[in-house]
Amino acid sequence: MIEHVLHPRITENKDWITLLFVLSFAIIAITKSVYENRFGDFINLLFSDKYSKIYRDSSHLKSGFTISLFLVQVISFAFFIQFSLSLFGYASKTDWILYIQIVTFLIFFILSKYLIEKIIATAFNIEEFVEQFNLQKVTYRTYIGLFILPINVILFYHDSISKNIPLIIILMILVFNILAYLISIKNYQKLIFSKLFYFILYLCTLEIAPYFFMYYWYTKGST
Repeated sequence: MIEHVLHPRITENKDWITLLFVLSFAIIAITKSVYENRFGDFINLLFSDKYSKIYRDSSHLKSGFTISLFLVQVISFAFFIQFSLSLFGYASKTDWILYIQIVTFLIFFILSKYLIEKIIATAFNIEEFVEQFNLQKVTYRTYIGLFILPINVILFYHDSISKNIPLIIILMILVFNILAYLISIKNYQKLIFSKLFYFILYLCTLEIAPYFFMYYWYTKGST
């Protein structure tokens, strides 16, 4: 007599991720149609500095263009973080609760960092520089978020992904961020050198220290 052992079939709910991808591309499409010229200049950011020259005023930091693509950026980065964690066995890539936690953390981290920067900028009387510098950072960070969005789609729907792929992407993001900082420093070098002490203090306290403490907290928690 043959015994049949029944095992429960575990299915993962992937619908929410597909909806997020569709939502992200829909936001991009709407933004492109509303801000057609600006979006075109933004896409060519890697090859031309036209966008940085035209939209360097700090008022653009709170524009509809920036806010809409900020949402896409958060969705993209949050999924990439979750996928990387799942690839190394720390999480599931379809865990929507974890995804919400990552999104919440990213939004809280970015906004709280922005508010602290505003306070310090006011105290040091460098509001104009910090606003423009923030706009540059947001612009390049958004560009990276849009760049890795289609990569996220490929990573999610592909069954076997090498662990080296996320590491290569992280390395590329770090290199791009460093280049973005160097470009920003070059664009505002006169203003930076006139307030060099405050810039160094700002760089150490708000651009280096937060990521150092996050790395320390992560490595300590892993041991």
